[in-house]
Parts: sequence; C-alpha cells; structure tokens
Amino acid sequence: MPTQKQITDAANALVRGELVVMPTETVYGLAADATNEAAVKRIFTTKGRPADHPLIVHVRKGDDLRQWAKRLPSHVPPLIAAFWPGPLTLILKKTDAIPDVVTGGQNTVGLRCPAHPVAQALLEVFAKYGSGIVAAPSANRFGRVSPTTAAHVVSEFGDLLNANETTSPKKRITLLDGGACDVGIESTILDLSGKEPVLLRPGAISAEDIARVTGVMPKSRDTVRLSNTGLPRVSGDLAAHYAPNTPLKLLPTTALLSEVDALLAAANRVAVLAFAAKPKTAPSPVGIGMRHLRPLIWLQAPAKAEDYARDLYASLRTLDAAGTAMILVEAPPTDAAWDAVNDRLSRAAVGAGKH
Repeated sequence: MPTQKQITDAANALVRGELVVMPTETVYGLAADATNEAAVKRIFTTKGRPADHPLIVHVRKGDDLRQWAKRLPSHVPPLIAAFWPGPLTLILKKTDAIPDVVTGGQNTVGLRCPAHPVAQALLEVFAKYGSGIVAAPSANRFGRVSPTTAAHVVSEFGDLLNANETTSPKKRITLLDGGACDVGIESTILDLSGKEPVLLRPGAISAEDIARVTGVMPKSRDTVRLSNTGLPRVSGDLAAHYAPNTPLKLLPTTALLSEVDALLAAANRVAVLAFAAKPKTAPSPVGIGMRHLRPLIWLQAPAKAEDYARDLYASLRTLDAAGTAMILVEAPPTDAAWDAVNDRLSRAAVGAGKH
C-alpha cells in the first residue's frame, strides 16, 4: 500500500494537472482533476479515447453533491446511504462546475464514491489543495481489457509511470499501487437524470439491489431504447469494449470441446476459460490425438458470479498473453446474478482481435 507521502505527492501531481493512476474496488482508474480541462484532455489523449465518450467523476465520502449536480432526485439519499462508498455510479444533471470535456458535451455527469481506502485517501488530500474530485476512466488503452492490478497498468503505460521530473508533465503518470481490486469489473451505472431510473450498465450492484432500496425497479436500457427515449452516453456502452488482442469466442458448454478439437486439429494453439477443469486423458475424435498433449492453455473459472467477476480481467489478460490463435470462453449462466459478467464478455467478444 502507498505511504502517506506517496499519496500526498500524487495529490500534488493532480494539482499540477498531471495524471494519477489510483486503485478502486472495481478497476484501476486513470485520474485527473475533474475541474481542469487541460488535465482531463490528457486522459483522452493518453488512452486514445474518443472525446465524446464521457468520464465518471469520483468524489469523497460525505461530499455535498450539489456542487456538481443541479438536482438530487429523491432516490439519491437512500442509494448513497446503502451503496456509497461502493461500485455504483449515479447519472445526474451537472452543474457548470463540471467542464463539458468530462461529459462529452452532455448536460449529465456520472458521480461515484469509490470504496478503496487509497482512492479515498487521495481524494481527501486532494481536497485540501485542489477541487477534491477526479475524472477517472479505467487505466488502460481505450477498448482494451481493464486493469485490476498495478502490473496490468504497467503493461499498458510502461515508462510513463512514476517517471522522473525530466519527463514532460503532459505525459508523466503517477501510479499508486493498492493491490488487486476486490470487485474486478466496472461500477453499475444508474441514470437518475430522467423521469424514472434506468440501469445503463450492470455491475456488482444489481437492479434488484437498487429496487430493494428505492422501492422502484429500474428500467433496462434496452426497454427504454425501444420507446425511442434518449439516454445519456456513459462509459462502457460501446458494443466493442474490454477486449483482448486475441480473437475471443463465447460458446455454450455443449460446443466448447468440439471447437477446441477443431482448432487444435488445424495446428492452432488455443486458450480456454471454462468452469470445468482441463481435460486430462479423454481422447479426441479420430485423427486429432489427445487433448492433453496439444498446445492448450486452460483456466478454470470460479463457479460464483462475484468470484468470476473479480478474476475476469486478470484471466483475460493471462489468456491474451499466451499467444494463442483464439480464446474460447464457456458462456456463463444467463440468470440475473451473471448480468454484469455476460455484459463484459459479450463486448469483449465483439472487440477482440481488432486492436
């Protein structure tokens, strides 16, 4: 864990308009002072992120949101009491204190209060010297697999991290290593800027969790779109996202082994993420040989949704680094507990192999 001096130095870097990588309970974030337009633009440049793809703003525990949001709907206080600090982002109408560059020119902003102690400590010190709020998307090149450890961030940004003072401030990035992320996938995004709550991105906090607190089941994004109602653009809503360099295919359990055999038969190396253990001595179809003798990289996935989510991005990065022709992922269950995992995997499959 970072020392107090390292946290203070990182807060001072934010004051100077530099970028800081901070750990959160979801994924590592590439942070800049959310009120500094030039600093926020560096996030987009560093990530290669489209300028109209909005950023989430991270706030301290107990902050007065009226500085950043024009109106706080009645659902906001109970949701904050139940889930903040934690992996829930609320979309609200923004005040002029939030620059348009943060929101992609929209009149709404996503606000979140991260639960990681390092993130909260950084925001606390930053509030003494600066605005106390940071815009922070995931600390990776745009569209790639999100980082859940400091090592993942190093693989993305390398020499820019913790660089000496001779490195241009416009490129220098301070990294705070807070260990592996506990949740492992991005926050739930709930839109409260309209007449009714809408779940824009699934995460660790489910629609059912939200309904238990508010008494209202949020609408699904797809349902609202069918009614031709406009929705705010939010982080992670592109069809292709969270994607490895290696092509990735989602397969039902019944098709997994036959697809493995077909790829191996064509002399391809294969990487697999599946719920079952790697086959040991089961023979493949005639002419293919034994699966266990073939160049097969196999990771066994956790059976529980929350454990699977925590390990997902680390697993994808491990399989991506194996240098195989294809990553095959056994499709998870389709019940509500797996919504967030299935969302990330479906977007990863669309974007995989296109970097």
